Amino acid sequence: MKNFLLTLFLAVTVYGQTIKDISNIVGIRENQLIGHGLVVGLAGTGDKSQFTMQSLQNLLRNSYIKIPASSIKSKNIATVMVTAVLPPFARQGDKLKLSVSSIGDAKSIDGGQLLLTQLKGVDGKVYALAQGSILANDNIKTSGLIYKGAIVENELSYSLKDEKFITLSLLEHDAKIASTIEDKINDKYGKKLAVAYDTRTIEIAKPDTMSIIRFISEIQAIKIDSMMKSKIIIDLKKEIIVAGANITINPVTISRKNFTIRIKKSNLSDKEWADPAKNLGLDVGDDTRVEKIPGALVTAVDIDNALLNTKEQPTVSDLLRAMKTMKLDIMEIIETIKMLDNLGAINADVEMVR
Repeated sequence: MKNFLLTLFLAVTVYGQTIKDISNIVGIRENQLIGHGLVVGLAGTGDKSQFTMQSLQNLLRNSYIKIPASSIKSKNIATVMVTAVLPPFARQGDKLKLSVSSIGDAKSIDGGQLLLTQLKGVDGKVYALAQGSILANDNIKTSGLIYKGAIVENELSYSLKDEKFITLSLLEHDAKIASTIEDKINDKYGKKLAVAYDTRTIEIAKPDTMSIIRFISEIQAIKIDSMMKSKIIIDLKKEIIVAGANITINPVTISRKNFTIRIKKSNLSDKEWADPAKNLGLDVGDDTRVEKIPGALVTAVDIDNALLNTKEQPTVSDLLRAMKTMKLDIMEIIETIKMLDNLGAINADVEMVR
């Protein structure tokens, strides 16, 4: 079993944030790029699909080398999909990180060399060129990264210079926060510059005496007291799970090959505490120890014979402690967190870092 590092951050529910933390500026956004290419130099771990052989034949034809696709038998090549994110205001010569994934039956693309690949936007235009050596993921060798593996060739034609307004879009719709932002901005400048059009959208007029960039910097720095949704960060490469201490989990049951998780909530009387596991509807072994916790509301995280009771609603930290007690593999833990997220049982955003 692999060990894993769990980092818990204590946090309060309401605290100071800036407008930048809870909103985006409409028009300033990332753009997704995609392309498909060939990886060479694999030590017999490539694929033998007809698509790959045809792609290699086309590549060689461009170099005036004619060879039938049927005569290519190499296992040292693979066809891959390449994706990247084009940041706002990216300029020619900027470098981008690439994600590379095999689309054939290759066993591994680790250490392979991605040949020159065009990366296009949804408009079909080429915005970057990719090439470089692939560093595969530790657990999934058919996908990996190339750091600074693409160079921006074409820029998106978007400029803020002549803008007279900016429009904020809140990360989550909230009428109270939208109204608060409107008031804060108007109070700061002493006149009505901001208007909230709905629970997520606030339009703000720029003063004539200020540049648009300085205006944005001032707006984004305004502090707001608001609710912020917690986040769980999972670093697959370093096998680290970072979670807030107060991230709650809703009642749910997940049955997997090696274990079953049940998160229950119930009100038990003193009499029912004679057999709390039974009265909570938990199927646990004779060796399970349960201690009474003051308060009528009883919640439990049960993973087979590991039972954790909590006075409040169960949290991710409770779950991870139970899973650690079971000595579960790190990938089992990560997959479980992802399943809980997909079910909407975790009151937080889950972010995967590779």
